Amino acid sequence: MIALLTFRLAAVAMSAAPEAARLALPDDALPTYTILVALHREARVIPRLVYSLGRLDYPAAKLDIKFLLEAGDYETAAALRAVPLPPRFEIITVPEGLPRTKPRALCAALPLARGDLLVVYDAEDVIEPDQLRVAAAVFAASAPSVACLQGRLVIDNHGDGWLPRLFAIEYSALFDVLGPALAAWRMPTPLGGTSTHFRTDVLRRLHGWDPWNVTEDADLGLRLALAGHHVGDLPSSTFEEAPKRLGAWLRQRTRWMKGFLQTSATHGRFPLATYRRLGPAESLCALALLPGTVVSALFYPFMLVGGLAELMLDEGGGGVLRYLTRAGAWTIFLGGLAAIWLPGIVGCLRRGWHDLLPLVVLLPAYYLLVSLAAWLAVFELARHPHRWNKTEHGLARHSRSGALAGRWGAGLRSASPAPPPSPVPAGSG
Repeated sequence: MIALLTFRLAAVAMSAAPEAARLALPDDALPTYTILVALHREARVIPRLVYSLGRLDYPAAKLDIKFLLEAGDYETAAALRAVPLPPRFEIITVPEGLPRTKPRALCAALPLARGDLLVVYDAEDVIEPDQLRVAAAVFAASAPSVACLQGRLVIDNHGDGWLPRLFAIEYSALFDVLGPALAAWRMPTPLGGTSTHFRTDVLRRLHGWDPWNVTEDADLGLRLALAGHHVGDLPSSTFEEAPKRLGAWLRQRTRWMKGFLQTSATHGRFPLATYRRLGPAESLCALALLPGTVVSALFYPFMLVGGLAELMLDEGGGGVLRYLTRAGAWTIFLGGLAAIWLPGIVGCLRRGWHDLLPLVVLLPAYYLLVSLAAWLAVFELARHPHRWNKTEHGLARHSRSGALAGRWGAGLRSASPAPPPSPVPAGSG
């Protein structure tokens, strides 16, 4: 717990990356870029997704955009047919098989990628138009050991309730404060799952993603570190939609926590070998951010109540052990509150979200929900280790930036998906 608090508090002291760092390459120097988007029951967001990808400021001849469609997902297939796709878009149907997960779909498409660089987006993403140009320039200016860039993920549907607002503060703390600090320190980084840009050759050497891991991005971030590669920070935003209902939020967070446990078990089988490959500081960081995140969440309510009881009911006196116990309670309690509040405050200030600053005080209560998700993840790992809790998208009713508000043009907005086609009877050709 203290290691996790230390990394979060140290990240607050790091200065923000200057916006002037946005470099540019001429069109003839830009590499071919592959974009992979795994789709499953995403008909609602197809028009907005196609519009967002279509307005990317990148030479069309150097774009290789692949939609990865699960076999049998007729609704999403119909939505794709209803929207005119330029030639640089390609639809790949992932063959039937198990597990039916996003990383399996990505692995199926990896051998078909034509780009020197590759990025993964989610179906609900709205991307800043110059993100690929910025990423290509950062890769060109970086050492070859920088094999991945993590974009800044931004929750945009603040008006949909208190849960998206607190989620937005949490994401700002992670991607605007902690992520850039980890990149500057060259520490192992659990990736965000979307807006993750890779050197394609490195990704192939690592054999892509783990199809059985339900938080494949965290696993891949650690495997990059084990292979001697680093994750850089990409100062470009991707706007996302947060679940606005508690049930949907819990299912999503339970999957993430379960994936952290899977990753911890996978790479914890040979701890000494992992330690030798990472080094002491990097090993401590990986331990704090992966299993440490889950363990801290599991014990958070008990530590919170125990710390409060220790501080409020203490009658004074006692020997050395009593003083040490009291000092530990103060450290965990006050340090924990600081590690929760300060990154959220700094993230809101960097985003200019001054209206969300009063809600930062609610984060300790929000993390009680994170603890509940961690306990659900433990039980689900035992009963359904590879079940993928699908998050529904396209439900946002508000958008702070306007990115999710349906401002994608009347032509695409009116394109409604056709009914799913009936399955072709066997033997009919």
